[in-house]
Amino acid sequence: MTTPTTTPEPRSYSSPLPTPRPHLGHALASEWTKLVSIRSTLFTLGALVVTVVGVGLAVVSQTSDENYVSISFTTPALFGLLVGQLAVMVLGVLTITSEHGTGLVRTTFTAAPDRYRVLTAKYLVFSATAFVATSLSVFVVGITAALAHGGAAAGPHAAHEWFGALMGCFYVTLLGVLALAIGALVRHSAGAIAVMLGVVTLPPVIGAMLTMWEAVAPLSRSILQRNVPVALSQLFGIKEGGDLGQAPSNLSHLLLIVLVAGGAVAASYVLVGRRDV
Repeated sequence: MTTPTTTPEPRSYSSPLPTPRPHLGHALASEWTKLVSIRSTLFTLGALVVTVVGVGLAVVSQTSDENYVSISFTTPALFGLLVGQLAVMVLGVLTITSEHGTGLVRTTFTAAPDRYRVLTAKYLVFSATAFVATSLSVFVVGITAALAHGGAAAGPHAAHEWFGALMGCFYVTLLGVLALAIGALVRHSAGAIAVMLGVVTLPPVIGAMLTMWEAVAPLSRSILQRNVPVALSQLFGIKEGGDLGQAPSNLSHLLLIVLVAGGAVAASYVLVGRRDV
């Protein structure tokens, strides 16, 4: 008789490497690595800085001390920011749609199955990057204007002017967050960018068209008072003129963009968590 052989039971494997439980910090590190590793980030942020600083310094060079009696030192940065905001919105869209376009999003969600954590990390990393880049660009122009035209002829300038510019940078950052949310909903770069261009450019046109009908005059005034160019102008110290009635406060502009961006962000969490990649 042959003695039956017994198969040894497999031993459990224990990795010598540390295996910490995944958390938001890991997702933040991953999204930061992806953001700084792609060329589109360099191009879009570079376009933002060059536009805001370049146009702003050109305006500063063409002004005198007396011009700053009625405007703040950060106002020259507004002219570049009205164009540079497009770079922030494009970067917000590409932060998520580029992964859908290349298929990298499948790898991302396989490595980090918690989609809400991944989306939260994208919002946090993008918001911090966009706000810092925008604020530094604006304040370079503002400090240059203060040094070049800060004489007695420029009149007194309070600290709230700088705070208003900071709120303007926050406003542009929220536009980028809205663009990221639209990108998460649309999942297509060109489509999401087109939607954001409509958000910025269509309200003034629609408001101007509605002024032709007296029945919708209150609506047209409200649209003309509450759109992106007007909001940024008022945040940077330019008072709204004309016969548009009482201009809304800066707080109302910020509240409106917070509500719109917040609604889009909430919708992005719902859809990203439900649908397939």
